[in-house]
Amino acid sequence: MPSSNRMHRLGLAWLMTALVLLVFGQAQALAQGPTDEQLELGAQLYAENCAVCHGLDGQGRVGAILAKDWPSIRPDLRVQSVIEDGIPGSVMPPWSQQNGGPLTDEEIEAVTFYILDWQTGGIPSIAPTPTFTPRPPIKPVPGVEGDPNRGVVLYAENCAVCHGPNGEGRVGVTLAKDWPSIRPDLQAKAAIVSGVSGSPMPAWSQEEGGPLTDQDINDIVAFMMTWEAPGAPVDLAPTPTPTTSSVFSGALSVVVLIVGIIAIVLVGVFGALRRSE
Repeated sequence: MPSSNRMHRLGLAWLMTALVLLVFGQAQALAQGPTDEQLELGAQLYAENCAVCHGLDGQGRVGAILAKDWPSIRPDLRVQSVIEDGIPGSVMPPWSQQNGGPLTDEEIEAVTFYILDWQTGGIPSIAPTPTFTPRPPIKPVPGVEGDPNRGVVLYAENCAVCHGPNGEGRVGVTLAKDWPSIRPDLQAKAAIVSGVSGSPMPAWSQEEGGPLTDQDINDIVAFMMTWEAPGAPVDLAPTPTPTTSSVFSGALSVVVLIVGIIAIVLVGVFGALRRSE
């Protein structure tokens, strides 16, 4: 019967063997690298979801620079983890479906391969950003500064990736809603100019290091405010004109009520008189 020490050494040997095989398998997978299809998918997904913050070439915009060397033994796991879970307290939200985002595991893997390919083979060709779909002319909201027809294009280029094409929300908050403010346009503008501290909303104004001019932001806000339904007067239905039958029915009801009251009173009076005899 083997001794306890021998069993311990045997178990440790098996564990080390398993770890070596695991590391070897991962190293082999990394050595093989991504397929052309994965890089193509990663380029498309990056253009659609990441370029608005990190720039088309990964040099940063309102987000961090990605076209760089990643100081990590497993940079793929590091990048993948950031995409999946985001960075709490920063402007990087989670993108995985498990965390409420829109991307599958396979899509995140493709984006990771695409980002890391910059540090090994240079910047690959980048898929074009989504084409803006023209909309019918938009009527400006009275009292709100800016051009909503220019703002709809700027919104599609800078905001839709996080907040949805119509403000319905994606990895960012829903914008098509009632804003609890006397001046919702100023509230929205302040959030775009300076961002929201402790949230994934970065500052977008040039004064705060972002890419948008003050006019750009005014135009985006003007477009957003068109989602707000103006306070329309309450549509009160006219009071129907009483017909002869309804008038007669109402009068009859009053008569019946009065007769009933009189009968109750008379019964009470007669009852009292009989008890007094």
